[in-house]
Amino acid sequence: MNSATSGPSSEPHAAATALVRLSPKASRNNEAIAAALRDQGFECEEFTVLKRSLDARRRPAIVELIVGIDVKAVPRENGEWQDVSKAPGIVIVGAGPAGLYCALRLIELGFKPIVIERGKEVRERRRDLVQLIRKGEVDPDSNYCFGEGGAGTYSDGKLYTRAKKRGSWRKVLGWFVEHGAEQDILVDTHPHIGTNKLPAIIAAMRERIISCGGEVRFKCRVTGVERDQTGRVLGVVTTHEKVRGEAVVVATGHGARDVFEWMHHSGLNVERKPFALGVRIEHPQSWVNARQYRLRGDVVADDLGLPPAAYSLVTQTEGGGVFSFCMCPGGVIAPCATENGEVVTNGWSPSRRNNPWANSGIVTTVSEEDLDAHGFSGALGALDFQRGVERTCSEAAGGDQRAPAQRLGDFVARRPSRDLPPCSYLSGLTPVDLTALLPPFIVERLIAGIRDFDRKMPGYIHPDAIVVAPESRTSSPVRMPRDKASLEMEGAPGLFPCGEGAGYAGGIASAAMDGIRVAEAIAARQGVNLG
Repeated sequence: MNSATSGPSSEPHAAATALVRLSPKASRNNEAIAAALRDQGFECEEFTVLKRSLDARRRPAIVELIVGIDVKAVPRENGEWQDVSKAPGIVIVGAGPAGLYCALRLIELGFKPIVIERGKEVRERRRDLVQLIRKGEVDPDSNYCFGEGGAGTYSDGKLYTRAKKRGSWRKVLGWFVEHGAEQDILVDTHPHIGTNKLPAIIAAMRERIISCGGEVRFKCRVTGVERDQTGRVLGVVTTHEKVRGEAVVVATGHGARDVFEWMHHSGLNVERKPFALGVRIEHPQSWVNARQYRLRGDVVADDLGLPPAAYSLVTQTEGGGVFSFCMCPGGVIAPCATENGEVVTNGWSPSRRNNPWANSGIVTTVSEEDLDAHGFSGALGALDFQRGVERTCSEAAGGDQRAPAQRLGDFVARRPSRDLPPCSYLSGLTPVDLTALLPPFIVERLIAGIRDFDRKMPGYIHPDAIVVAPESRTSSPVRMPRDKASLEMEGAPGLFPCGEGAGYAGGIASAAMDGIRVAEAIAARQGVNLG
């Protein structure tokens, strides 16, 4: 018997399906699942869990399983890995999810990917993160945002997306499993890999690309593109050399400000884009568990087989909405600046989500109207606004990646905090009145939103909850316009904007799907019949 699909890249085919409801602990026990199937009249030698979802609204909580019976595998939906060492080359700028998945799909389609990454390979990159946390020193080419795997490698590994219609979500998950992820991500409603497991998976993807004849070049920053007299993009200019290809994919992620700047100044089409900005709020995970699972007395979630609880909150306030973003149960707040003199926070969780805190971005949209009202016009206006907040926060906290922080109750009451509760942020905190530091319109919306969250989730304004600022890298502050059909940048044939940095994705899974779409668009332009 199997509790996951028969192969990481096969689509299951079931002779019948059954809905099984079990306790959280029993839901991962094959014998318990088989017994539940027998109770429904199914005597089967083989079954596969097709979907697993937790329903914590019931008392006690249950897990609903959709189980396929007498499952037989069908051929993998993906193409075959092949030798592309002598095939036409495609230059990919950035080795994050969009760039890696674009490279893998290009190999299937018969093209040689040449991946250029400004940062270091994933293991070497880890040492720079240690220096960042311990000494507050930011390597502008190797940090939480830049390096092999991009921001996703060391920022959680949540694979949930609402943008499944944009591409093959199943293919994205299948490739993760094929390169070392647990097969549970194929069936869980909210799949999650974990920061501790992602590095090995990303390294396996790189090894796959190289074994098929592709190239991955590290410590190589792209500083421009090479174009012919007609404007067609022929390749890229790097700190070391010029690299040419049949097409160029820009998949740099949303933190590559220098790329946005040289693109704009060289006449490539870059537009200002709204984005969300706010803070990270951290609670004791035990409180989130008790509130979400409605636990009583000394009962703890782990005793019931329940995972660390998450929350998702949204509300409308005067001027704009406020919502939770990238909620990390059992997680850590991490310093994610890409330059010295700025502070940026993000959150991540290990695979077991077993840290004592839960953190989430609580943000509001900075709209076109907001930017205009505060004098941030032009293509890079949103970027300048974002950068200004990050630098102001760094200066207020004292530099060295210390972050300004305040107790949540004090933030809502607009009073300074005399002390701060324990927090997962390891680079150091400085008590600061964030209501006097952040832009007033951001503060007004956040306070109104948090008060409403406390009504929806009583106790949210917890005495040991802490606010750490800023959460400013939710999405790209620019968009690189591209043709809806060809996916090429307008006015720059041969250049394909891709992923989060270009404004077409919002997380690991959606960025990976966009990488696949761009690879297929390039292949179609080269005359490949995609069927």
